[in-house]
Amino acid sequence: PERIIIEATGRLEMPFIMACAKANLPFVIANPIHIKRFAGAIGQRAKTDRLDAQLIAHYGEAIKPNLSQLKPDTMQTMSDLVARRNQLLVMQTMEKNRLQILPKNLAMTIKPILTAFKNQITKIENKILELIERCPDYQAKNTILQSMNGIGKIASASLISNLPELGYMTNKQASALVGVAPMNRESGRFKGHRKIQGGRHQVRTVLYMAMMSAIQSNPVFKETYQRLVAAGKPKKVAIIACVRKMVVILNSMLRDGVLWEAPKA
Repeated sequence: PERIIIEATGRLEMPFIMACAKANLPFVIANPIHIKRFAGAIGQRAKTDRLDAQLIAHYGEAIKPNLSQLKPDTMQTMSDLVARRNQLLVMQTMEKNRLQILPKNLAMTIKPILTAFKNQITKIENKILELIERCPDYQAKNTILQSMNGIGKIASASLISNLPELGYMTNKQASALVGVAPMNRESGRFKGHRKIQGGRHQVRTVLYMAMMSAIQSNPVFKETYQRLVAAGKPKKVAIIACVRKMVVILNSMLRDGVLWEAPKA
């Protein structure tokens, strides 16, 4: 086969494309939004499993999307590197907390460990950047993500590794997957405050830190944050709302393959 096309379904397609990659078969992970638009363009409205399969095949013949360059070992290596960096950051934070509460004469037992953590984190980050540079698929995503002020190399790597569905789903699904979509708490006459819950906490933590930078350097998020705080929202709630907006925008950027453009004054 010249091109095997499977629609992205939110990681359910991963075992299939891993098998394709190991068997050296050419595959494409098609964006469901693009296929839906293609169906609209050719006037296909009916929807069954057989028609969906024919539609995806027709999309491949007509559009001839580029083959994916992702390799199983590349995907696994990226995931392992980001996971290891998160582990080192957790241990680094623990040691920093101990430095604050232990007597000063014991600081000498902690500072060398913090230095070692810092060096290892830097090495991991360099490996992540090297991996992104070697992989065209990662490189294209990285360019789009980092075009937004506030998204740096680590936030981009975390999104690429821990949220590969980004760009292949609706904005509501993206917000829920990160865990920044507010959930209702109502039962009978009781109406509680809506709270976020679930989602991928590693991504949420990285984006929370990215937003701390974005509300200083990105006029869109700065204006949103200041408006919410002025309206009486707690600062943390305002930041999470901005993160949700960031996720929605990034999802749309990756879906459409466009770079960030700040609105003109």
